Parts: sequence; structure tokens; C-alpha cells
Amino acid sequence: MLSHIQHFKREKLQSHKCVKFLPASRDHHRCYPVCQVCQSLVRCCCGRLIAEHVAPYSGLLGHGPGPDSTDEEEWSVLRHTSVSPTDAFGSLDFQASTKRTCRAKYVRLSSDTPPELLVQLMLREWHMEMPKLVISVHGGTESFPLSPRVYQAFSTGLVTAAESTGAWILTDGINTGVSKYVGDAVKVYGSHDHRKRNVVGIPPWGIIENNSDLIGRDVLRHYQALGNPLSKRASLNGMHSHFLLVDDGTMGKSGCQIDLRKRLERHIHFQKIHPRLPEHVPLVCVVVEGGPAILSVVLEYVRRSSPVPVLVFEGTGRAADLLALIHKQTALDLDIKEDVLLRIQEMFGVERQEASELLNILMECMEHRELITIFDSESEDLQEADAAILITSLRGTRASPEEQLNITLAWDRADVAKDNILVYGQQWQVGSLEQTILDALLMDRVSFVKLLIENGMTMSRFLTISRLEQLYNIVMPIYHLHETRLPAVYRISLIDIGMVIEYLIGGAYRSTYTRKSFRAMYSCFHNPQGQESSSNSRDLPISLPFPQNCSAVQTAGSFNIPILFTVISLQIHSQSFHLLKTPRIVSLQEGAVAPQDVKSTPSPEFVCTFNDLFVWAVLKHRQEMAMFLWQHGEQAMARVVVACKLYRAMAVEAKESNMGDSMAEELKKNSLEFGQLAVDLLDQAFRKNERMAMKLLTWEMKDWSNFTCLQMAVSSRLRPFVAHNCTQMLLTDLWMGRLNMSKNSWFKIIASILMPVAIQMLEFKSQAEMSHVPQLQEALQFGWDPGNPGSSEQEGGDEERGSRCLCPWTRKVYDFYTAPVVKFWFHTMAFLGFLMMFSYTVLVRLDEKPNIQECLVITYILTMAAEKAREVWVLEPRKFTKKLKVWFSEYWNINDFMGILLFLVGVSLRWHQETRLASHIVYSLDFIFWSVRLLDLFAVNQHAGPYLTMITKMMSNMFYIVVIMAIVLVSFGTSRKSILSPNEDPSWSLLRDVVFQPYWMIFGEVYAGEIDACSNPETCVPGAFLTPFLQAVYLFVQYIIMVNVLIAFFNNVYFDMSSISRKLWKYNRYRYIMTYQEKPWLPPPLILLSHMTMCLSSMWQKHRKASKRGRTGLKLLLAPDDLKKLHEFEEKCVAGYFRDKKESQQGSQINRIRSAADKAEEMAGILVEVAEKVSIIQDNMRTLDSHLGQLQDLSALAVDTLNFLSATDNQQQEVARLGQSQPITCRHEQVSHSCCLHIGGSVAPSQALPSPKHYCSMPPSLLRGLGPGRQRPSLELPPGTCVRPFEVRSKCMLASPEEEDGSFRWPLHYLYFYCNSVYVASKLHDFGEGHMCFVLCLCLMLVKSSTFKLTEDLGQHYSAMERNNLMRLAHSIPFTPVSLLGGVEVCIYTLEETEAGSSLGNQSSSISTWIQHGRTAVLQPLAHQEVLDGGLRRATKVVCTWAEGDVLKLGSVYVVKAFRQEVVRIWQKVFPISTSLHLCLREIQQQRAAQKLMQRFNQIKPSSVPYSPRFLDVSLLHWRSDGQWLTVEKNMSGHFRKYNNNTGEEILPSSGLEEAMLAFSHWTYEYTNRELLVLDLQGVGADLTDPSLIRVDDKSSSGEMAFGPANLGDDAIQSFVIKHTCNSCCKKLGLSGEVTLMSQVEGSFDIFSLNTRR
Repeated sequence: MLSHIQHFKREKLQSHKCVKFLPASRDHHRCYPVCQVCQSLVRCCCGRLIAEHVAPYSGLLGHGPGPDSTDEEEWSVLRHTSVSPTDAFGSLDFQASTKRTCRAKYVRLSSDTPPELLVQLMLREWHMEMPKLVISVHGGTESFPLSPRVYQAFSTGLVTAAESTGAWILTDGINTGVSKYVGDAVKVYGSHDHRKRNVVGIPPWGIIENNSDLIGRDVLRHYQALGNPLSKRASLNGMHSHFLLVDDGTMGKSGCQIDLRKRLERHIHFQKIHPRLPEHVPLVCVVVEGGPAILSVVLEYVRRSSPVPVLVFEGTGRAADLLALIHKQTALDLDIKEDVLLRIQEMFGVERQEASELLNILMECMEHRELITIFDSESEDLQEADAAILITSLRGTRASPEEQLNITLAWDRADVAKDNILVYGQQWQVGSLEQTILDALLMDRVSFVKLLIENGMTMSRFLTISRLEQLYNIVMPIYHLHETRLPAVYRISLIDIGMVIEYLIGGAYRSTYTRKSFRAMYSCFHNPQGQESSSNSRDLPISLPFPQNCSAVQTAGSFNIPILFTVISLQIHSQSFHLLKTPRIVSLQEGAVAPQDVKSTPSPEFVCTFNDLFVWAVLKHRQEMAMFLWQHGEQAMARVVVACKLYRAMAVEAKESNMGDSMAEELKKNSLEFGQLAVDLLDQAFRKNERMAMKLLTWEMKDWSNFTCLQMAVSSRLRPFVAHNCTQMLLTDLWMGRLNMSKNSWFKIIASILMPVAIQMLEFKSQAEMSHVPQLQEALQFGWDPGNPGSSEQEGGDEERGSRCLCPWTRKVYDFYTAPVVKFWFHTMAFLGFLMMFSYTVLVRLDEKPNIQECLVITYILTMAAEKAREVWVLEPRKFTKKLKVWFSEYWNINDFMGILLFLVGVSLRWHQETRLASHIVYSLDFIFWSVRLLDLFAVNQHAGPYLTMITKMMSNMFYIVVIMAIVLVSFGTSRKSILSPNEDPSWSLLRDVVFQPYWMIFGEVYAGEIDACSNPETCVPGAFLTPFLQAVYLFVQYIIMVNVLIAFFNNVYFDMSSISRKLWKYNRYRYIMTYQEKPWLPPPLILLSHMTMCLSSMWQKHRKASKRGRTGLKLLLAPDDLKKLHEFEEKCVAGYFRDKKESQQGSQINRIRSAADKAEEMAGILVEVAEKVSIIQDNMRTLDSHLGQLQDLSALAVDTLNFLSATDNQQQEVARLGQSQPITCRHEQVSHSCCLHIGGSVAPSQALPSPKHYCSMPPSLLRGLGPGRQRPSLELPPGTCVRPFEVRSKCMLASPEEEDGSFRWPLHYLYFYCNSVYVASKLHDFGEGHMCFVLCLCLMLVKSSTFKLTEDLGQHYSAMERNNLMRLAHSIPFTPVSLLGGVEVCIYTLEETEAGSSLGNQSSSISTWIQHGRTAVLQPLAHQEVLDGGLRRATKVVCTWAEGDVLKLGSVYVVKAFRQEVVRIWQKVFPISTSLHLCLREIQQQRAAQKLMQRFNQIKPSSVPYSPRFLDVSLLHWRSDGQWLTVEKNMSGHFRKYNNNTGEEILPSSGLEEAMLAFSHWTYEYTNRELLVLDLQGVGADLTDPSLIRVDDKSSSGEMAFGPANLGDDAIQSFVIKHTCNSCCKKLGLSGEVTLMSQVEGSFDIFSLNTRR
């Protein structure tokens, strides 16, 4: 099989390889191929480098057409690639998942592979099932966020729709974008059954991460789903089940899989959804987010010749939201189009022309609006997502309601059919649903059968003989036919089914299908012209070996019933196997006898009912279908016990026929399930009405061979049912008859037997009290008219008829002697008398002529034999062999038969003198059988009966232990006898000598005098010394081991049986009562009179030609009205049972927990939504707060401007102000600094710098910074970094402000008017520079003459947000006096994260760049300082009193760190200029690299590690007062911990957080290929700071320090390797137990991918 798969994939599946190198770059240069630069830089058009190219490359790169040539060769798959058999297929074992085993099949194949070959591969080689639905998921390929509600709706809907219908989900298969969301959905909500997980990924081979590791034929590869974040390639998603890796010869290029995916979808779409149904497999497209290409995909789907419906998840973003927006618009006017164009430009970042093209595509999509469905998960009244997917797929099929119903039938989604197809107003033709329900029955769709019945499907019209035979003739696979040696054309008939039912139920049961009336009707049905019908089983060979105890019940064609049962059983087994192994259900095979017209009307003589369909479901082992059909129709109690019997018999046959233990166990389980259902239903009926419940047990069921429920339950060995209180009460009433006794019944009965006059003093029950108890046939004939079956149910009429037929005292005598309890005592007394006379006979000498005692014994036994013959004759089976089989199935009948037979032998021997002694011996042995018969009399007693049950169980279970003991006994006895008596002659006495003494040794007789045979020289023989040793071993094994094992076994059996012995006794009680119920009331030898009476009565009935009921046993005959009432009562009990069951399930603890969990989950979702809304409200409040602050500033400015304008009217004030004003000087300032941290990409030279923002409130430090000689310092960068100058607009500069102690404080009126003037200037900039300068001059002239006072509220100079933060600061730090405008001015430089796209279009790289403008802030040192100094730096806590923009948060406490002077002096040798700047940059670079590693660690760590540590953001700070460079970070409050240091020493972890911290250091060492190690982890909780990034010493780096001065190099790494101990978190991360050095491994890690490029 394996070689076949390899041959299939190697010969039929191919891959492409580029065979000609065409450089992708047109910049020709002349280098030889050995040039190392070209080997690493120049790529072919296929995407490979020269070194990676498979084809040899010779010549110069420059040889070829010139740059001006137009004959440049274009690379193509057809001309420049070669085709070869695929070299990559097998299985993938994904290592990222810890919750479940994730394995997937994969194969590398050509982009032009035929879809037929792919389907053949997936069905035959990968053993996938043919899908009933294809869900093609399209969307964004890059990572995008989804709201929790949308994600849950998409995930649950997709997984539920796929698993409930057997659908295939097609995605790109990569671990980003929508494919990752599909994988997460399968992981969280999917089934653990791999057969139900059909998620197929179709990615390009060239973009797969580490695709070279997948090369191999039929291999198992371990695959890491999380790839390198710095790589441009994509990883495969671990929750996909199959991968089709499409190869067109390119590397790093996407798009070759699109055409293959379309062709595969189209091919599957045209396949049949099911062999029984003509409809095709539906196809639906699901859109989640997506870019511009998704719009073209949607258009292509809806414009196909066979259009594909599209379901769009609104709220996922971009393309999906655009489609939803346009779909909701009925018409687009110019304004709406303009708005849509702006949205497209904003969403996709495209120009207006391209946006117009995308809008045209959208409009073309809307031309097929009916094929597009929008799903809004935010809508409350919308349907579930899975139903939306299925309904959308139905909409695209454009099928009729019948066809849509067939599709939902194949899906087994009755809910979709109920809500969307079988709706009010839909017109259906008569009989149009009959084929649907037939398909539903054959496909075992229980929900659909229920739906169709609820919608008016009539079973009596639908279920005909032909359809019933068609249901039975679901053909098995070929190998099953080979096993049973049956012809492929054989077709099972209902007559065959009837014989199987009789075979399984056994006893006297006769199926309706085998009766003469049905056979005649069946023959007429198949042969309307009156031709003689012959069973198609006549020519069937009977050649299968079956157990010998299987009865050979034969039909007219000599057909063996076990063969037919095996056929049906194998069909049962093959159904489940066939449905799993093959994607179709086989109908009648070729050549099989086609069924008659399935729409033929049923025969009036035979009407198929739910009973026939129920038996079909049971025989076909469709448990769920049988449970459903049991609820419909009448006779629920009868059907449940019949199912219990059939399942039990089928389990026994399956076990004996070697059909598998699993099948036998499943059948037995189903039998127990129906048995418990019968007990529960009986209990429900008994609680409602005791008498009606008893009638249910004994009424004669004509549809079930005139059996009763009680008879069937006993035949099924349903002990709990028979032991139920209802059954036991009925049996008690049967046992006592009409006698009404409660105490001392045995004394009263014996006295009445001895003195018949006492019968008149006994109490009897009335006919009304006995209405629920069935009567024997002779009782009906003796007491009332047997012709009226309802007479037993009438109360008053019975008394009158009884008085007419019998006198009261005669009726009492009859009721007394016909009571089973009286018969028992009468027969027991006679039997005891018989035993006394028999014992006398065997104890005295036998005379030549029998004495009176012997004559009585002979008479008793002969009449007993006549009674046994009558019992056999009156049994219900018609065949004499069956009668004998049923009679001999009872143990006591076998005992009686042996006793009678042995006695007859003794009687025949006593008449001769020579054999009289032998006759006496036979009598003596025969007495044992009749004495044992007494035990059966004790079984009736409720106290002695359970003990007899225990003894019987012990005797039956001790067989194997006794056999083992016999083997030990014979082995020892034979060896002992052969050693002690080597010269014995052959005789039968040797057998006695072998076992005689060893047997008695078991009971303690060791024969001590004979142990040592050599004690007497005469008996000492060679080897006699061995016998003592053998005897010792024998006694040890037999006496010590085996006997104690037997005792222990008996003890175990006793305790096991003691708990169920009473139930067993109750079950056996039925047999005792039925035995005496059917016995004649006179005991032997007077029983001969009863036999004569029965003969005369039979002759009289025959003479009168009265109708014979042909029934035996206790059966209650009911009138039609009473039977109808009984059925109605039974239906109420069934309804009550299901109602109570539903209430108990809802009230159970598990359901309560489940309901609480569902409500908690719902509340959690609501809380998430509330949190989102609160966050939005908070953002809106902040925005509103900021706007209010701006309005306050504008209002104050307006007031001041009005005051100023009013003052200009006064010429004197104007002259005075002009005289006091100072000249204004303007100068241009140019600052040049640029420093960027680049991660995985580069900034284009043409990238524009962000324009400076305008702020409404200017800090006083900014005013000073723009004064004369106060220029912002430029950020000096290390050599080799990129420096770009940028210009700052000319600013107006004022005189130098006041200075006090290094802090800058401006008078309030100076600051206020300067801010207002700057704002007004910015507003009047458009009027020209002259107007602006004029206004500024006017404002400045007002500064010194302003009359504003400092006592006014300082808050008017701040925004509302700033005022609020300052007020909070005043409350949060009460012991630190803060001056609102006090502090030191500093300049902050921060890093900003930006995203840069790559060439693939689906990969992104992260770029960290320094902001081009240093932002100003005012920091106030705290009065109370804690000791925060470290070994290399000093730290100071400061509070931010003002900040430009959002560089720092106002009112927050920060920590400013500066390197110690001794450290700076040491590193001045390396960095002579700007030493502190160099150290700070490397410290920030070190913490940013550790931060990047921590982010990656949090992404790939398993969910079992709940902690997500993080490093604080660090910024560069320039302290302008002394020109010092420092670092600033947010202050951490709490218990500060240090987990390890930069020398490799670590703490002993005592919590999960500490283990995670230490495991992070280990992980960084392994993740970077043992080149980097993050140590010195410290911080508060999960917030960390000041790490040490240890780098392996690299001699080629010429001593350049990549990170901070705490890098101790190889010494620290070696110390860590020695001192680190892996913990549980390391194991969860998959880290090895031992840490190895860099020198012991191969490979390298790009260290500079984490460095800051300065």
C-alpha cells in the first residue's frame, strides 16, 4: 500500500525547477560567476540567487543585450523551467501546539496539475471524504485585528458549518491573516477527530519558510509554525489538515496558487453531493477583511457561468466593509461616490485613479447583488453564522425547493431545511416528499425523518412492501459478500426477514412475515398474474460454517437462517465502515433484482406501520433511528421489549459468529439501553395507574405473535423489568389467584386441602379486583362465555353471568383449587408422600411382586411422565422439534426426564430375578434425582430462593477451577501409582487407584502410614523416595493454593450475588408461577383425571365446532374500546416519560453548570463590549476636554485682543508703549540630527519628515530656547550613522529671560502675551509677514505695561487636560511641593515604531526611528529621593510639570539615569567625543533589543505560561542646564526584584513568574543561535528595566561595543551555562535540558537585526 502511494505521487504529481538563469536586475555589470558579491546579491527572475540556482551559470553577467536593447528575454514558467516528479510529500508534525497533536499531509505539486488528479489524491491516498460543501475563505494575508464578537461569530460559524455538513475549508494555509484566524477557529472550536478536520491550505511553494526541510518522499517532518519575524517568507498554519504546495519554479513570489485553487473548486463543485442525490456540491466564498485583490476575487466568483455565492463578514475591515457599505446602498449619488472614493484611498493607500477602478469593480459586483450576503455579527436579530454560510451556499445553487431539500439532507441540517425550505406558503406536490424520506431513512438522517413526519408525512401511505424491502437491501461491500459466499444479485425479502426475527427471538414466536396469509398476499403482490412465486433463496448454497447450536430453520428453498442473519449483521457492520471509508453509499448492485414500483399503493390485506420500520431500524443497528421511531405509533411498551430481545440475540450471534467484540459490545449496550427504557416506562405507567400498568404487561399483542410484554421481557432476560414492583404485584395476584389472604396463608391452604369444608370460610376477591389479571382458557370456558373477549373487563356483568353458570359455593371451590398457590401446596404434599414411599421402596428388599408402596410409586411416576408429555404437547411452537427444544431449555425438566427414564429402566429390570439387584441399585440412584427435585420447591420461598440462586451461580462458575484441580490430581496420582506399583497388570482398578487416595488428600486424609513406602522393606521399590516429595508438592498446590482459591472465589461470588440475588429470585419467580399456573390442579397420580377431563372438553369443543383461540399461557383479552383506552394511556406515559426526562436533565447539576457557564460566557462578551464602549467614551471625553481647553484659551485671547484694540484709541498710551518696547531680532536656526533604529528594513531616502505640529499652549522653556544664543543642541551621532539636516523656520527671539539656580522662570505676563501673540501670528500668517510682525510688535509693546496680576488663576495658561493632571499631582504627592511653572527644561528624544512593506506584499518589517525634533519638557526633581543608584549609573526621581505634545505624561513620576563620572572617564578612551551620549545610546539600544526579544517571547510562548513580562520604554534626555545626556523612563512602584545578574547568577525560583523570567534568559540564548543572552533581569513584577545584553565575543568586530558597558561577553555566557537550571517553564518552551556553548553548535544569528542603527 505504501509503495502504491509513493508510485502514485512520484509518477503523477510533478514539480518545476528553473533551468536558465536570467538576472532580475537590469543594471549590467561585468563580473565573473565566482564573484562573491554576485553570488550573494544577484537574483534570477525566478527569485533565486546565483548560488542557489540549480542550472550552471557561465560567462559574465554583463554579456547580453544592452540596457537600450528591446530584445530582452522575459522569464516564463513554460520556457525556463523543467518538470520532474515531485520530491516532497509526506506528513508534517507541528510543534507549536501543546493542547493536541497536529499532523497534516502535504505534497508539492505543479501549478498546472489537473484537478481530477488532486481529487483522486485526496480521496484515495489521503482517505478524505468527498465534501458535501466547499467553503473557500478569502481575506487579508497580513495580520489584522478582529473584535472579540466578530471573531467568535466567524470562528464558531465556520467550524460548525464545516463539521456539521462534512465540508472542506480552502485557505492560503499560511500562518498570517485570515488563514491564521481559520486555524485558530479550528483549534478553539474544532473537533479533536482528525477525520472531521478537513482544512486544506493551498500556499505557493516558493514563499514557505524552510521549504527545503520538506523535501523527501513519504517522510515525517517536524515543522515549527512560528517562523523568523525577520524573514520575508511565511510559515504554514499548524491547524490545517492538508497542504497542497503549489510550485511554478519561483521562489519568494506569490500568485501561482490562484489558478490551481479555482480549477480545484470548480471541479469539486461539479461532483455529486451524494450518490443517491443528483445535486452537485455547493461552493461558497467567505470574505474576511482583505485588500484590493479581494474585490477582483469576489467579482470573478459572481460572474462565473455557474456563479458562486459570497458571504461577507461585516466589521472585519477594508474590502469586507467596503462590500458591506456598497451592498446596503440602493443607489449611489455623487456625494456618496465621493465619500466611497475617499474611503478607498484611505483604506488601501492608493491614488484616486486606482480608487476609481476599485469603485468600478465594486459596482460590477453589485450587479449580482443577489449572490452577495452581508453578515453583521453586531445585529441582535440576525441568524447564526453557520446558518448564514449554508443559506448563502443554497442561494447560489439556484435549485428548486426539492433540490434544496436534498442538499440539506446530504448535510444533515434539518434546522436549515425547517427555517428556509419547509416554510409556510411553500407548495409541495402530493408524494413529492416520499423519495426524500426514503433517502433520509437510507442515509440515517433522523432529524430529517422527524421533520418530514412533523410536516404531514403519512407513514401508511409511504411505507409499502417494496420500500420496506428496499430499506433492507442496502448492499454491503464486495468483501463482505465474499465472506458470506452470497451471490451479488441476492435480494432479501420480507419472508427472509421474518425467519430472521423468529430465529433471533426464538421460542414460540411467529413473525407476521412468515404466516400463510402474508405469504399468499406476498405471492400475489409479486406475481399479479397468479404465477407461482418462488423464493429467491432457493438456489442459495448453504456452505458457511456456523456454530453447531444454531438451528437450521429452512425455507422452501432449504435456506439456513444463520446465514441470512450473518448477511444482515454484516450489512449492519458494513454500513458504518462503508460510510467512513468511502465517500458514497452503494445502492443495489448491478444485476440485483430491482424493487417493484416504490410508489405502488399498499395492499389492503397488509398495512406497514411504524412497527415494521422500527424493526428495520433495530435489525440494521441504527440506534438513534430506532429510538426516534419508538416514540411514534402505538405499542411503545411492546416495541421496547422486542428491541431489547432482538439486540440481545444479535449480540450473542455476533459474538459466536466472530463478527468482532466491538460490534457485540455495541449491540449489548443498545439492548441495555432499551431495557432501561422499558423499566423507566413501566415505572412511569405504574405511578400513574397501577391497574392499567399491569394490563400493559399481560394484554395479548396480536402484532407480535400474540405474545405479552411480560413474556417478551422474560425471554429477553430483562431482570430489572421482571423485578419491578408492578410486575411483582401482578405475579403475586397471579400466584394467589382469587384467594384474599394476608397472613398464615400456607396454614389456611393446607387446612382447606385436608378439610374441603373450610373452603367456604375463606375470602375471595371480586371480579373487579381481578380485572387486570388474565385467566386461563379453561377458566373462561368454565366460568363465563368465552366468546366475549371483553367479559373479563365488565364488573357487574361478570357477577350475574357467574351466578347463572355456577353456584356460589361451586365457584369458590373452583377458584380455590385453580389458584397456583393451592396447586403448589397440593402437588408438594403429594410429592412428599411420593418421596416417603419411594424411600421405603429403596430401603427394603424388592419382592418378586411389587408391594403397595412400590405400585403407588410406579403410578406416580407414570402419571408424572404423562403430565410432562402434555406439557410438551401444549407448548406454543408448532414444530415438535421446537417444542422439545423449548421444554429441554429448563433444567428441572431435564432432571425430571432423567429421573423418569432411570426409573423406567429400574422397573424393566425388577421383573427378572437376575437383574433385580441391579434394579434396586437403579432405584437408589434414581432416588437422588427425585430428592434434588425438592430444591425447586424451596425456590418459591422468598428467603430460601436467593440462596439457591447463589448456589447455582457458584456451581456454574467453579467449572474451570475444578478442571485445574482435576489436572493436578491426575498428574500426581498417576506418577505416584506408577512409582509405587511398577508391575501392575492392566485393569480398570488402576483408574480407581490413581484418583482414590489423591482425591481424599484434598480433604485432609494424607494416609500418613503410606507416605514413606521404604519404611517397610517389602513395599520399598526403586524411586519410592520421590513419592513423599511429590505428595508434599501436591498437597501444597492442591490444599494450600487451589482450595483457598476456590474458597476466595466462592466468597467473591457470594458477595457479588448477595446484592442481586433477590432480583434474580424475582426474575425466576415468573417461571415458578407460570409452571403451577398451567398445571392441572390434581397432583399425580390423580392428575390422570384432569387429563381425562381435558380430553373430553377438547372433544366437546370439536363436536360443537367452536372457534379455537389457539392461545396458551396468561394473556389478557381486551375489547376494542378497552384496547384503545390502553393505547391512549400508554401514549400519555410516553409523553410523561420524556417530559420528566427533560426536566431532570435541565435540573441536573451538570446542566446547571453548563447553563451557568454559558451565561458567564455571554456576560463576559457583554463586558468586553462595555469595555470597548467605555474606552471609546473615554477617548471622546479626552478629545472633548482638549477642545474645551482650547475654547477657554480662545475666549481669553479674544478678551485680551478686545482690550488691546480699545487701548489703541489712546495715542498717548501707544506712544508710551512704543517708547518702552525693545527691538526685536530674528535669526535663522538650523539643527541637524537624525538617528534611527531599523528592524528588518530600511528607510527610503525620499521619505519625507513629518511636519512640525502647532500647539496651543507654549512652554516657557520654548520661549527661552528661542532667545539670543539659546539654540537647541544638535544630537551628535557616532561615526557612520546617517545624518540629514533639516531646517527650522525662522523664529522671533526676545531678550534673555531671568535665570535662577539653573531654572528658568518667566514672568507670567511675558509668557501669556507671547503665547497669545504667537497664536494670533499663526492665524494671521496668510495675510502676509507685514501684518504678522505688526501684531507681534503690538503684543510685545503691551508686555511691560500690562496690568495683569499673578493672583489670577494660573490655569488659564494651560489646557484643561494639563490643569486636571496638575490637580491630580497635587493630591498624589502631598509631601512634594511643586511649583506649577518651576522645574528644569529638558529636551526629550524618543523612538517611534513604523511599518514598512516588503516585496512580497504579505510580509511587513518593523522600523524604529528617532524623532527628528527633540521635544521640550519641564521636569521638577522630587524633594524626597530614594536610593536608586546602581553600579554604573545614578538615578533621580522627577515629576513632569509640563511637556510638549505627548512626549511625557503631565503629573507622572519618571526616573532619570546618568552614568557615573568614573564610568564616563573609562569609556572616554573608546569614545573621546560625547562619551555620555554614546553610552546612553547603547544603553537604549540594549533595552530596545531586549524589548524586541521579549515581544517575540510573548508571541510564541504556550498558553500554559500565563505571564507576559515587558521592558519599559526608554528615551534619550538632554539636560540643558549643564549639557548632560541622560536616559529617562517611567517610575515603577512596588517591590523591586532582581532575578539574575550580568554574571549569570540567578535566584532560586519560587513562583511561576520567577520561572518565566529565568526561562526567558535561556530562551534568548537558544533563539539567537547562542549568540545573544539577556541577563540582569530586574524590575517590579512583570515590568522590567536595565537589562544586560550579553554578546558572544567576536574578534572581527575590532572591539566595537554593540550594547552597553555591562556586556561581559563569553565569561558571562559560560557562567550562565554552568549556573542555569532549567525549570518547568523551560520544558513548556521546548528548551533542552542542558545549555551548550556557541562553540558546540552551528549556525549564527543576525545580531544587528536587533541593533539600533545610529
